[in-house]
Order: sequence, then C-alpha cells, then structure tokens
Amino acid sequence: MATDPNPPVSTPTLTDQETRQRLLDAATQLFAERGFNQVTVRDICAAAGANLAAVNYYFRDKWGLYQQVLGIVIEEAKRNNEAAHAALEGATPEERLRNYMRVFLSHILGGGKECWQGKLMGREMVDPTPGLDLFIDQVIRPNSRRLGALVSEVMALPADDYRVGMCVGSIQTQLVGFGGPVAKRLIPGLEFTPEVIEALARHVAEFSLAGMRSIARRPEAEAKSESKTEVTP
Repeated sequence: MATDPNPPVSTPTLTDQETRQRLLDAATQLFAERGFNQVTVRDICAAAGANLAAVNYYFRDKWGLYQQVLGIVIEEAKRNNEAAHAALEGATPEERLRNYMRVFLSHILGGGKECWQGKLMGREMVDPTPGLDLFIDQVIRPNSRRLGALVSEVMALPADDYRVGMCVGSIQTQLVGFGGPVAKRLIPGLEFTPEVIEALARHVAEFSLAGMRSIARRPEAEAKSESKTEVTP
C-alpha cells in the first residue's frame, strides 16, 4: 500500500489551546501570589480546571510551565518599558523622567497582567529561581542603561559617572519598593487607584530630582568616597 507523501500535519485543537491558556493564566496568578516553590502542579491544575497530568502534557513539568510564564512576563515587561521610555516631543529630560515614573508605576500597580508581572518579580527577588537571572539580563539591565542615559541628561553628567549609576539604582528601588508587598502591609487597606499611583509617581519624581540636583553639584570623588565609607561595616 502506497504511503501518502504529504501526510496531514497534526495541529492543536481549540480545546488543547484553551486548556493550555487556562494553565498559563492560573500558573501566572499562583506563582505571583505564592512564588514558584510554594505552588504545586496540583494547585495549578485545580485552579485551571484541568486534569492533573495536563502540566506534564503541555509543558513537560512545573519548571517548563514556569519558563513559559516567565517568557510572557519578560515580553510584557519589555513592552511596558518601551512605553515608559516613549519620548514626549519637545519635553525636557525632567519631564521625560516624570513620565517614565508615572507609566512604569501604572503598569506594575494598575491591575491586570501588568500587576501579576510586578508581583511575580517581587517573588523572584524574595525567593529567587534561575528565572531571576533571565529577567535581569533581558529586562532590568537594558532598562537600567536607558534610564541611565536619561538620568545623565538630567544631571548633566556622563552616563558612566558613578553618581549617575547610584541615582539610577535609587530610582528603581523606590519604584519597585512602592509596588512590593511591604507597602500593602505598612498601609492596611491601600488601593492603587489612578490617583494614588499619580501621587506616588509625583513624589518619587520630586524626591529623586531634588536628590540628583544636590548630588550633581558634588565632586564625583567626594560622593564616591562618602558612599564607600557608608557601606563599609
């Protein structure tokens, strides 16, 4: 009997695609809420309404599923950073920095998938997996370079100046810190409404700009010397 030289290609059914997406959605939420190590395959399948063997079928194992979730989160983070860095025509460096902070906070605090992104990265920082290195290499480091270029404009200093790097770190720490679980515990009932997010962005911007102006007036050697003294046990 002759063999068909062009056998039909097997493609995922609509049901397969729907089940896979439910698993991804459930896993993203659970990993963000509890962290990778505190979530089981049984938890994910129950939340997704899927058979217990579904994770192995679609993703090989829990780590394979987590890698898929991280890939989605990383791509979302890249898009969010692009939006945060979108230049305002004719805007000053200070205005562009304020816009960056406002858009960045809106993405990580405003709810929806962006909110899961911020929570998941917060979990990685508390209980890291190899996924944190992926996020650092693909998201944090490139974004820090772009933010550094903007901060160097604000401070009128070279991008590789020690003071610029320290200010970039301070800005990012403030933005991530306001969106972390500590803020929720310090202020019970805190809701990140658009008004609250706008107020936070305005505060971080004014606080940071005032600090950058002061630091930029100080000689680099003096600032570096004081910093080393402060962090030395």
